[in-house]
Amino acid sequence: MWEQVQETVSYIQSVTNFTPEYGVILGSGLGSFTDDIQIEFTLPYSSIPNFPVSTVQGHKGALVFGTVGSKKVVAMQGRFHYYEGYSMKEVTFPVRVMKYLGVDKLIVSNASGGVNDAYEVGSIVLIKDHINMFPEHPLNGKNEDRFGPRFLNMSEPYSLKMIKKAKEIAKSKDIVVHDGVYLGLQGPTFETISEYRMVKILGADCVGMSTVPEVIVARHMDIEIFGMSVITDMGNEENIETVSHDEVLEAAKKAEPYVRILIKELIKNY
Repeated sequence: MWEQVQETVSYIQSVTNFTPEYGVILGSGLGSFTDDIQIEFTLPYSSIPNFPVSTVQGHKGALVFGTVGSKKVVAMQGRFHYYEGYSMKEVTFPVRVMKYLGVDKLIVSNASGGVNDAYEVGSIVLIKDHINMFPEHPLNGKNEDRFGPRFLNMSEPYSLKMIKKAKEIAKSKDIVVHDGVYLGLQGPTFETISEYRMVKILGADCVGMSTVPEVIVARHMDIEIFGMSVITDMGNEENIETVSHDEVLEAAKKAEPYVRILIKELIKNY
């Protein structure tokens, strides 16, 4: 893994000569944040050594390099998911690469199903914590000490300072935000009514199929993280029969302008 990461980083540096401070991982239906980046380089995943290729509708599959205000950014247009058949090492490989390109702050976004009654479709949730229920752990196996410690402290996976700043920005822009706990399941099925009930009982506010692995690996390398989730369906008996990936993308698209403002202003002002 160490050698693969260094090989990939060397290739990217050779073709971009770019040192990003911020990494951004864009979830389902949220890829057009790249319109807010003054783009300098775009590298399709297929052209990058050792990179997996995204297979999910709504995930474009490129690394985008550029600036937001005065800050240098690398954004993933499309992430990798465990349910696509990738190992957790492959899912989180781009986060390792980001670190060695220079990234020390990471913003992750996703679409999720809500179980908190205060939420509705289109709600924006600032993730304050998560519950990991994936069947494989991204740090499983021999630890590479050059990446980070064997036993990782996860008492603050999501930066309290970044959450505070995002709330200030949201208030100044009249954007309604919630905060909540995200629970990660492997997918690719949407949850049953009983599974949604389980998510709520376990103390989570929303549930999705991504984010948790990337956050664990980012924290392993001491990257500061801000996470945001768009509620694209509500896990209750009234609407569960109609949930589809197309509806998830449609709901994410409606919330996307507000998500873009929050990400852009956070990068410029934090």
